[in-house]
Amino acid sequence: MNLTPIEPDILPLALTAVAERLESGSVAAAAFARVAAIADELQVPQDTPDHRRAARALVDRAGMTAIDAVPATAFSWDGRAVRTRSEASVLIHEVAHWLIAPPDRRALPDFGLGAGPETGRIAEANAARCVDNAVREKEELLASLLGILFEAALGQPAIHAFIEQNWLEAWDRPAAADQFAMAAQALSDRGLIDGDGLPALLQDGKAATAAISIRNSGQASADTSTMAEAGPSLGK
Repeated sequence: MNLTPIEPDILPLALTAVAERLESGSVAAAAFARVAAIADELQVPQDTPDHRRAARALVDRAGMTAIDAVPATAFSWDGRAVRTRSEASVLIHEVAHWLIAPPDRRALPDFGLGAGPETGRIAEANAARCVDNAVREKEELLASLLGILFEAALGQPAIHAFIEQNWLEAWDRPAAADQFAMAAQALSDRGLIDGDGLPALLQDGKAATAAISIRNSGQASADTSTMAEAGPSLGK
């Protein structure tokens, strides 16, 4: 849900205000620059066939099993496979969740976070939930930003998701920049993005995916601190 619409004429001001509060040379500044660079793509079509093909290729690159079906028939992620008949940004978001979730929760519907908005078997997904609100909110936040960085790197109009998922909420106060900085640093600490804000999965070499799994096996359970109050209001 987009809490505060950002009008196109305000967007440059909002982006500049947040960028100026990020530490120069930090991973957060680099990641934010990737999003700001595509700020003029608000009029670019979303969810095109090319976007969906790129999202589907990302599923394969992550090593996820895919099912050609809509999530409403069961789950977005059923503990074994992801249903791919979704919008490109939704499918990319599921890849982000898979990378963030520790290995044991990858075996659960919707990663043990409770039912996501695309899932049809809501009661079963909620019954499989095994994390508290703090963990769920943290993982939703990280999956949101990682998905946006994937979209930007794939040449898709990620600025739409950035606005819709409330990363510019309270842009005129420190909270927006603080939350972005914490999320970007958390992704970096997990090995999910590099110092330039590029998702590790899109880098050359096969080692990145293995390193992500190893780091997440211990990192996710320990890293449960909450973020600043202002910011994304997300569904999986």
